[in-house]
Amino acid sequence: MKLYHEVRGCSLAVDIVARELGIDLDLEWVDMASKRLQDGSDYHLVNSKGTVPTLELPNGDRISEGTVIMQYLADLSPEQRLLPPHGSIERLRVLEWMSFVGADLHKGGFMPLFKANTPPEYREIARQYLGRHLTWLNGQLADRTVLVGEDFTIADAHCYTIAMWTAAHDISTEAWPNLTRYLKQIGSRPSVQDAERAAYEQGQARLAAAAPGG
Repeated sequence: MKLYHEVRGCSLAVDIVARELGIDLDLEWVDMASKRLQDGSDYHLVNSKGTVPTLELPNGDRISEGTVIMQYLADLSPEQRLLPPHGSIERLRVLEWMSFVGADLHKGGFMPLFKANTPPEYREIARQYLGRHLTWLNGQLADRTVLVGEDFTIADAHCYTIAMWTAAHDISTEAWPNLTRYLKQIGSRPSVQDAERAAYEQGQARLAAAAPGG
């Protein structure tokens, strides 16, 4: 399977999940600024929304939206319990967290901070909105090491990926010690370190290619 991925994108969560499951994905890197693939072709021909991630299946079908892709991958290996069984309250809890992270942290909180055309006054509103939700998340992490039950799930891959964007926007997590602990713990997993290393190396290669004489 092929994952259309971006070096600083939410698609990192999909790569983490795949590595947890031992699924070897072919990573196709997307330049989101130009919406171009490494061969120069238009990414819109792959995903007309122009967003990452997109997962291309062996039969050529493509799935977009990271939360859906992560569910699909986890259900390929249900015995690993990255997503609890259908019909269980634990599965609903995982999906509940996926919705919170996608709506309140990603789209509602961080996305306005990434957009260059966000007015300064709205950036402050977004930071306050994000701060309230990170405060709530910090409280939820007071007595747990993972978001649901005792095992790492796709919700943790998703939450880690998005919450780590605090570093990209110089938002200190010192006021949220439980969140700081959680990010350090999840970040120590081999799947996370390998996925982050792949993204870092691609980012460095992109910088080298853009440099004079590169």
